[in-house]
Amino acid sequence: MKRLILLAAAMASLPAAALAQDTSAGAPRLFSAEDVFELEWADDPQISPDGTKAIYLRRFNDIQTDRTRAHVWIVNLDGTGHEPLLADEGSYRSARWSPDGTRIAYMKSVEAGTGLFVHYLGSGREVLAGTFARSPRGITWAPDGQSIAFTMSVKGESKPLIKSPKKPKGAKWAPPAVVIDRARYRTNGSGFLELAYDHVFVVPAEGGTPRQLTSGDFNHGGSLSFTPDGAEILFSANRNEDWELQSREADIFAVGVATGALRQLTSEPGTETSPKVSPDGKRVAFLKTANTRVPFLATNIHVMGLDGTGARNLTEGLDSRAGSAEWLSNSEIAYTFQNRGENFVGAVTTGGKRRTAAEKIGGTTVGRPYVSGTFDAGKAGAIVYTKGSATRPADLYAMAEGQEVRLTALNEDLLAHRDLGELRSFTYNSSLDGLEVQGWVLTPPDYEEGKRYPLIIEIHGGPHLAYGPHFSAEMQRMAAAGYVVVYDNHRGSIGYGSAFANLLDGKYSSPDDFADHMSAVDWAIDNGFADKENLFIAGGSAGGIATAYAVGLTDRFNAAMAAKPVINWVSKVLTADSYIGQIQNQFPGPPWEHLEHYWNRSPLSLVGNVKTPTMLITGEVDYRTPISETEQFYQALQLLRVPSVMVRIPGSNHGIASRPSRLNAKTDYTLAWFDKYRTDTDK
Repeated sequence: MKRLILLAAAMASLPAAALAQDTSAGAPRLFSAEDVFELEWADDPQISPDGTKAIYLRRFNDIQTDRTRAHVWIVNLDGTGHEPLLADEGSYRSARWSPDGTRIAYMKSVEAGTGLFVHYLGSGREVLAGTFARSPRGITWAPDGQSIAFTMSVKGESKPLIKSPKKPKGAKWAPPAVVIDRARYRTNGSGFLELAYDHVFVVPAEGGTPRQLTSGDFNHGGSLSFTPDGAEILFSANRNEDWELQSREADIFAVGVATGALRQLTSEPGTETSPKVSPDGKRVAFLKTANTRVPFLATNIHVMGLDGTGARNLTEGLDSRAGSAEWLSNSEIAYTFQNRGENFVGAVTTGGKRRTAAEKIGGTTVGRPYVSGTFDAGKAGAIVYTKGSATRPADLYAMAEGQEVRLTALNEDLLAHRDLGELRSFTYNSSLDGLEVQGWVLTPPDYEEGKRYPLIIEIHGGPHLAYGPHFSAEMQRMAAAGYVVVYDNHRGSIGYGSAFANLLDGKYSSPDDFADHMSAVDWAIDNGFADKENLFIAGGSAGGIATAYAVGLTDRFNAAMAAKPVINWVSKVLTADSYIGQIQNQFPGPPWEHLEHYWNRSPLSLVGNVKTPTMLITGEVDYRTPISETEQFYQALQLLRVPSVMVRIPGSNHGIASRPSRLNAKTDYTLAWFDKYRTDTDK
């Protein structure tokens, strides 16, 4: 254990398997479910104002609480002085330096809700700046260090539709009816939403009364940015009357800290978000995405004057989803962008000259190998960022004057002593149209060249997301169980340009992406990795849809596992929380006007063809791909007498692997199901 708190008690609480690894010569050193609880990874780094050190969140899976928690650590940018700063039984988030570098603001759960604290580095003391029933977001220091801004949800007012009789004292009546009259009324992870709106607040850094700066029945938020004089705070909002039905509209505003006066800086169609004022206060960098009704749109870095004039696109031609803009100087902006399964930190001058500032950041999604990563840019031009590999989750790195320095090695005590699967990249041509697709193959730790192994093809979600050569606890466990694991960035994935991502426009799900996956399987067979008699398919969310669709088109797989799939697009878009954006941007129109199109995209339309034993795994309070979708497929398979099982995760939303035990359970159920239908082993 590496928590440096209550060490003896923590050791005593560990299971025997974690404390007594067999280190005898020749003993297997396979990555296991117990090891998942020992993983650590860096996240959310922040450079000190003087550019000499960084704080970061050191995340870990707590076996006692079955939660992912985070402590705050500090390290010099030369790699020295690595030590815990805030580390106890709690979990910390959003740690941010004060402008003078003497204090750290952070949030932490407390009994009454969420506490906003300020830690004084000199004395080690801290002050509670405020306690909030609703969690603040986007905490941002004022330039003078005297106050902290944030956004927070504020309960709205509604007029009751009826007037109920007065309840007598002591009477026990049924709960009152819930009346909903809003377009956006439920969301995954939160359930049914109370009438509330996000507003901008400031609170004294020494503690005091929070003051609300914005008003109106609109949501104001995203990242906040002060002007250098502290007079205004910039933010993003959609303040149009019909904002609820607009999925791709937002503008940049400024609010006066003293007066609450609102000033609109942008008004073009599309979303303008994440404003960042330059250090000299002359310019504002922001992210801009058009509102064209296609599934995927590129996001670019724009810059304008503080008065909103002279807006220019600095990254035209990037054809990627830029994010997390940070000023490196008054004339250069750092940002993230994806390319071929990797995440990069780019930099662009106010004149439009681009360069790559840091390569291959990521490692912050430890379950599956999604492209990820966080970074921060310092005023002196230094960059700190997270970076992992196929065999390691994220460590912390720094880039200064063109030199990369690794600052942490969080998992060497564990993963250096495990035999892990080896990852190889490959490209292949889809059988559909010859399109080049990138994929990866993960081989078992004891892999022998020329020997064929059972294969799992694992399909990513989105579909407008991407996998890459990154650590995956799920896939390493599959490899440890003797499977070759293949995954691909099929058409629709991002990081290959807008045209590639939009190849699934009107074709999600379809025989098109199916052809890409089957071609990846064929590549693994043709190149001697896979046993064609032992093929398995799995995926979650969009990958679960692709899995359910695939078994309606082929019976080449021994078994399938579809996690949180969509089965019937007609029912899905009218019951899920994503219905507005999906109907507007992923389909030609609403289902009552295009019923045949929705039906043809639905795995349920093919269920009569299914012969493949199929497992379904979904959270019972999933509002992104509701469990009613899973139930439709399961009941149909049962009626067809296809071997099938439904695994329901109580209390879980769309993120069924968000808790360590559930990450393990998802993998365990998948492997148990596949092992049942393997023919290369004695059962």
